[in-house]
Amino acid sequence: MIRYILQRLAGMIVVMFLVVTIVFVIVRVTPGDPAAVMLGPDATLQDVADLRARLGLDQPIILQYVFYIGQLLRGDLGQSIFLNMPVGSALLERAEPTFFLTIFSLAIASVIALPVGIYAAYRRGSFVDQVATTVAMLAASIPSFWLGLILMQFFAVRFNLFPVSGYGGPGSSLMDRLYHLVLPAIALGLVSSALILRFTRASMLDVLGDDYVRTARAKGLAERHVVLRHALKNALIPILTVLGLTAAVLISGAVVTETVFGLPGVGNLVVSAVLRRDYPVIQGALLVIAAIYVFINFAIDMLYLVVDPRVRY
Repeated sequence: MIRYILQRLAGMIVVMFLVVTIVFVIVRVTPGDPAAVMLGPDATLQDVADLRARLGLDQPIILQYVFYIGQLLRGDLGQSIFLNMPVGSALLERAEPTFFLTIFSLAIASVIALPVGIYAAYRRGSFVDQVATTVAMLAASIPSFWLGLILMQFFAVRFNLFPVSGYGGPGSSLMDRLYHLVLPAIALGLVSSALILRFTRASMLDVLGDDYVRTARAKGLAERHVVLRHALKNALIPILTVLGLTAAVLISGAVVTETVFGLPGVGNLVVSAVLRRDYPVIQGALLVIAAIYVFINFAIDMLYLVVDPRVRY
């Protein structure tokens, strides 16, 4: 067990190193100069060159990379070029909307997908199963931002039940801010529920025909206990996997949804940084998202032991 954990930690370090390197290179080779963007179209070439020198962008890319790695080893994500503040502080300021949006979206997706997937597998081939499968395929093909616009048009503009956009004013309470997340969370949750539903249904179908399920039924156990205590417990590993991956995808994939609803989250920050060529913010945000993704995968692997003691690493 200890050996496996150490191997996974070593693998996580290698993955993060590759992510840092790839993101650094891609950001640097992308067309656009942050110095020229900051100074505007009226700036002279000398002004742009002086600002590039002050920002360290005139150095060879190898030296910039070595300097950036040294910063990361000290726990420093760098200084934002446009915001004039540490990248870590900028990400922390924007973390709250993204965090709550991810939690709410995952909760909505789970509440919809898990019971429907379990029941669809139990009633395989029935009308309910066919409807659930069809709706899941339809939901998987709908872009979350398009669904968000539809929800905004009906529930915010036409019926005035929810705010159109934003995250509340500076003095807003937590409940008011969470109220602004209802529509974007529904948009992301409905789209994400499709994958969870299909995985839940497939995983349950794999175990409902096993011998121990038939044995439990032969012993006279109630059907509810057979499905929930015996079948579902042994089908949890694939379901946990897709739940963890969905959470990671929601964190990294809320960029467009946050932009549509005007949420001041990490996704909106990344979009602004890309448009302004704010290299440190882009690198820091992608690095944090990748770290969360890797950590979630590691946590899921550890949960396997809790869910199924038969798993041995």
